[in-house]
Amino acid sequence: MINKQTGRLGASLLAGIIFGVGMAVSGMTNTQRVQGFLDLAGQWDPTLAFVMGGGLVVAFIGYKFILKNPAPLFAETFALPTKTDIDKPLLFGAVLFGIGWGLVGYCPGPAIAGLSYGYSATLLFIPMMLLGLLAARRIARWFEPPADHQSSSAPA
Repeated sequence: MINKQTGRLGASLLAGIIFGVGMAVSGMTNTQRVQGFLDLAGQWDPTLAFVMGGGLVVAFIGYKFILKNPAPLFAETFALPTKTDIDKPLLFGAVLFGIGWGLVGYCPGPAIAGLSYGYSATLLFIPMMLLGLLAARRIARWFEPPADHQSSSAPA
């Protein structure tokens, strides 16, 4: 019997390989394909819509079967998203993501998959993306209430 940690690592390895091969075969590591999808006013390339549609179909069918089980194979419980509200951080983040994606045609998955090609733009994009993620975490802390903050209505 495979222990849960080994199973999770194996599943992650397999999913990563499938994802990388899928990105390469579908051409989604090519920034021109992605930018063509975003060019609605010019020579629109619908390729990315088919890739996204394929992912949605697989996820939709998979969730219908998998969620009938009491728990995942390699975890105690399912880790499903619970937050569904559309808030300011989501909207602001979506705008920033869209600007970056539209400018260079990379988002994290294809950029990481594209590392295998050794493109100089990808080799520069990945560390800058990581720097942006670190900066965002620090900036987000500025907007969090202090951990020891007590309500003024609390008894003294």
